[in-house]
Amino acid sequence: MTQNNTALITGASSGIGRELAIQFADGGNDVVLVARSEDKLRELATEIESQFGQRATVITKDLSRPESVDQLCDELTHKSLTVDTLVNNAGFGALGKFAELSADRQTDMVMVNVVALTRLTRRLLPSMLQQNRGGVLNVGSIAAYQAGPNMAVYYATKAYVLSFTEGLREELSGTSLHVTCLEPGPTESGFGEDSGMGKLEMFSSTTMTAKAVARAGYEGYMKNEDVVIPGWKNRLMVTSAGFLPRIATRKLVGKMQSA
Repeated sequence: MTQNNTALITGASSGIGRELAIQFADGGNDVVLVARSEDKLRELATEIESQFGQRATVITKDLSRPESVDQLCDELTHKSLTVDTLVNNAGFGALGKFAELSADRQTDMVMVNVVALTRLTRRLLPSMLQQNRGGVLNVGSIAAYQAGPNMAVYYATKAYVLSFTEGLREELSGTSLHVTCLEPGPTESGFGEDSGMGKLEMFSSTTMTAKAVARAGYEGYMKNEDVVIPGWKNRLMVTSAGFLPRIATRKLVGKMQSA
């Protein structure tokens, strides 16, 4: 794939998204940084432009809002920006029982993790197909491989991301586009604190750095791998889940995620 393309990264203000933006900039891509926190995005944009000499455009958007994707695409048009690589990284989770967690928070989770990812891909993909270059890197989770009691909606959204990515990859198999799903496990980022999972044993014993996860995802995308699961412990967990009955995996996950 050629350098000096433009990569759009959602959820770019911190964690894996921030590190993915740095990876793409280091690889010779201009970047469009999207998240809610304008101050953090501008700080990152300054760092990227000074360190890598790549153009970094900041667009502040809350992707839980239904109109946000269309507004984002309108801004891209207004700024004459053509996106070659879309990195759907924005997402969040919430630990707790479905009937007790806020209905609004869980609905927003579906909007960000599923709806915005889907709509943004649909809006930007035709241009990639026309140019026959670029592609899509979706950030999922090893949560995609089993049901998740006490985080039922989050696990379901990540199952969608994996299935959607694999289906899209097959549709585009006759093109030059890359389609990859990055499936991290517990990671040192703001996710653990924001979701409530940071207090669980799995987050204290098996976390990877956001930089290591992003590096694995970037390299896997550049190689056009279908699924990237960084870390041998995470790969072992996914492999083990495939050998167990689904009733066993969901009971195990439910016990691990008992707050």
